[in-house]
Amino acid sequence: MTFRLNRLIQAVIMTLACSYTLSGWAEGQQGDKKPAQDSAHQQQQASADKKGLLPLEDLRTFTEVMQRIKTAYVEEVDDKTLLEDAIKGMLSGLDPHSAYLKPKDFKELEINTSGQFGGLGMEVGMENGHIKVVSPIDDTPAHKAGIQAGDLIIRLDDAPVKGMTLMQSVEKMRGAPGSPIKLTIVREGTPKPLDITVKRAIIKVQSVKTKTLEEGYGYIRISQFQSDTDKELLEDIKKLKKEQKDGKLKGLVLDLRNNPGGVLQAAVGVADAFLDQGLIVYTKGRFPNSELRFNATATDPSEGVPLTILINGGSASASEIVAGALQDHHRAILLGSTSFGKGSVQTVLPLSVDSERGLKLTTALYYTPNGRSIQAEGIKPDIVLPQVKVTPVEGSSQYKEADLKGHLSNGKGHKAPKDSSKDKGKDKGKKDEPIKPEELLEKDYPLSQALNVLKGMYLKSSVNTAKATKTAAEE
Repeated sequence: MTFRLNRLIQAVIMTLACSYTLSGWAEGQQGDKKPAQDSAHQQQQASADKKGLLPLEDLRTFTEVMQRIKTAYVEEVDDKTLLEDAIKGMLSGLDPHSAYLKPKDFKELEINTSGQFGGLGMEVGMENGHIKVVSPIDDTPAHKAGIQAGDLIIRLDDAPVKGMTLMQSVEKMRGAPGSPIKLTIVREGTPKPLDITVKRAIIKVQSVKTKTLEEGYGYIRISQFQSDTDKELLEDIKKLKKEQKDGKLKGLVLDLRNNPGGVLQAAVGVADAFLDQGLIVYTKGRFPNSELRFNATATDPSEGVPLTILINGGSASASEIVAGALQDHHRAILLGSTSFGKGSVQTVLPLSVDSERGLKLTTALYYTPNGRSIQAEGIKPDIVLPQVKVTPVEGSSQYKEADLKGHLSNGKGHKAPKDSSKDKGKDKGKKDEPIKPEELLEKDYPLSQALNVLKGMYLKSSVNTAKATKTAAEE
């Protein structure tokens, strides 16, 4: 036998009412004076809040709203739809990351962390009812189409985003590989909204990429933290060492720009690859299982080589955990701009009444080893780098002594060195060759600065090692 929704909720209200003390209930019924009734109601509300019971007046309001919708809304709405929408509303009102998960949403989470999924290839959140791009993922349709971190998407194929939940908007952006979708974007510094058409694709993300910048100096790019990212990193560090003439590294640049985060354990593993002791990150929440601590192991695969890290406003969550840990331990120098500030932990909680449904609920906050909260603050770099584009100055060749007619030789028969800038770009097509400094400066200014800082760190380390060796020898 089934009951109508309003009768069921009324029964629940009566059950809750019976849970109050008899004296409190009696006081609420005595006398006809309104002040006395208000006082009794306030006492009951306070008592209910203290005991963790649902407030009667709010339940009555909820019941009335549902009944009005069922009787007066222009179209008929079934009870299941209204209740599911009410649950979604409860969770979306908490924060941008909590959500109600239907069976297909569970599958989406599993696909995202495995590194292969269909769609556009960007991490998104909600801001003032619109989709905000946290970061496009490297080598994906969104990245190739020019989508940038911080973009606000206001329309999807001419359908307004306002009013959609995050899940609904993500679902709309996904579709058959090769099918196009038009994004209407508001971008800071751009006077009019931009219409950008992106073709969907199966997103296969290679989370770790490496390259030798100069002899001895390696570059590691992590675009997303997947379940095996930390293992990939260890293999790539070995690979970089083998590429050097003496099998050793002088320094590493770790690029976490526009990395939206991902799996917590992978982030801990990446930080651990550069540390041999100490706390990496800890979490604090309201229930015991939400309080976790992660510590470094005694091994250091990086062998303590100088390290610089690049971050920006698109570096979020797991990226901020790595950057914050290595900054607190003075293991690396951070360059760039302040990170995104997503320092909350989401836990997937299955529902006991339906194991295929659940909640993605914010249950804790991340803290760096020194106790800094990342949430809404982000990680501030040690060296702030502005967003600039470097272009070469035309006709800037210098007139040198070697250009003077009849100039003296240096006594060794050496000719003047050839200007390497004239040969710039000849070997661009060759793979796995070190990038020339002047090319790097033009292509990626922050990276060129990270390399310069890294060289300074290596020189300082070499000087300190030489002094220590000399002192030991003298003793």
